[in-house]
Amino acid sequence: MSQALEQLRDHLATIRDLNHTAGLLAWDQRTQMPRGGASTRAEQLATISRISHELFTGEKTLSLLDAVDVADLSPDSDDARLISHTRYNYERSSKLPAEFVAKQSRVRALAGKVWEDARANADFSQFQPHLETIVEMVREQTQFLGYDEHPYDALLNSYERGLTTKQALGLFDELKAGTVPLVLKIAAMGDDGRDAPLHGNYPEALQEQFGKKVTVRYGYDWNRGRQDRSTHPFCSNFGRNDVRITTRFNPNWLSPALFGTLHETGHALYEQNIKPELDRTPLGRGTSLGVHESQSRMWENIVGRSRPFWEFFYSDLQATFPEPLANVDLERFYRAVNAVKPSLIRVEADELTYNLHILLRMELEIALVEGTLKVADLPEAWNAKMQAYLGITPANDAEGVLQDIHWSGMMFGYFPTYTIGNVLSVQLFDTAIAQHPEIWDEMRRGEFGTLLGWMREHIHQHGSKFLPNELITRATGRSMDAAPYVKYLQTKFAELY
Repeated sequence: MSQALEQLRDHLATIRDLNHTAGLLAWDQRTQMPRGGASTRAEQLATISRISHELFTGEKTLSLLDAVDVADLSPDSDDARLISHTRYNYERSSKLPAEFVAKQSRVRALAGKVWEDARANADFSQFQPHLETIVEMVREQTQFLGYDEHPYDALLNSYERGLTTKQALGLFDELKAGTVPLVLKIAAMGDDGRDAPLHGNYPEALQEQFGKKVTVRYGYDWNRGRQDRSTHPFCSNFGRNDVRITTRFNPNWLSPALFGTLHETGHALYEQNIKPELDRTPLGRGTSLGVHESQSRMWENIVGRSRPFWEFFYSDLQATFPEPLANVDLERFYRAVNAVKPSLIRVEADELTYNLHILLRMELEIALVEGTLKVADLPEAWNAKMQAYLGITPANDAEGVLQDIHWSGMMFGYFPTYTIGNVLSVQLFDTAIAQHPEIWDEMRRGEFGTLLGWMREHIHQHGSKFLPNELITRATGRSMDAAPYVKYLQTKFAELY
């Protein structure tokens, strides 16, 4: 390794440590911090963010990048990819003034606690002034970053490099054509109450115990992780050896904590299995949110809602919760966890209607960024789209516009990555099955090592070394393709209904 490259890696490691420190403070804010600490924490996060940004966008980063002779590096080597990845992010980050970045951190930290209170009180007016500030800053961010066709493109590229608004809308058009007729067909059948077994007496401690059993089987390393409670489930990592998940429990409903835990475990498996050589570098994290969501949605839905999964786990679940499940057989329970029923809450939505929740949010974000929708009118616009897409209307703001944490965190452009993750999850899983058809039988025995090993080899270990589409093409032989996902939904739910 050349001296210039070694110095660059040391410089980037310092910045990565600062970013992980800020992440740890943000995790603490959402799980442990006393309520009165919000204003102090906001200043702490603003300070760290500003220092980190100034270090990364400073002259030293550029001079070290220029000093490395890339001609001496193999194009596919970790070091060559580190240079290209860092240069791209340097150029992008340099467009944002340090004080703007500090203000972003400060505004997010303060808005997060206000959002929690507003959600608890089902009162959008509490959160509205903060969201107005956030939307104003998001618009300002698009101007700093620049874009070719639409300001929303600049936001999408923060989470899914190369994705455009036009491409995202085109993907939703394809998914609607392939799934909405089936949604309407099932809706016309009426609610048959098949999800009833999921509601009943499910003590929180036992839910947590069962969920942990599943995460261990999946391969989550509890020596390098932990689970806490939060208003909105999430996964945070501070390097591959400290990857934490959270969830929320409902003692009268099994699904939120169980499937939320499986979802966040999918994220955690990605981060824990990035190869050690990439730790403390910009490559030591998932390559995009879409690819990240492919892992969470796969372990939650394709695996966690499958028959083979429950052929192994159901007897244990039944023994853990004898009161609500004593007279519920395996097939009835399998149909319960795959019930199609319009849901007010995105994270509790079934596989078939889930993407309509994402489309709703993306359309509202685009309108807010364009200025064609005022923040004050957001609850009404939300409710109108819920009625149009899902045939239901929230009774209050907590069930509607306040349900997600993302906007309080200024994460505009994030939501479409959930749908990209859905599409990629099937594409990746199908490829793994084609190469290892024994995976289904292994799942019936509660064994997930072959599936995890395939994901580790083809996705996890590489971190951000490859761009999203390049990574998917290397793993599956083609770029993102919605057809397998549509076929999966059509086949699965045609059989269930």
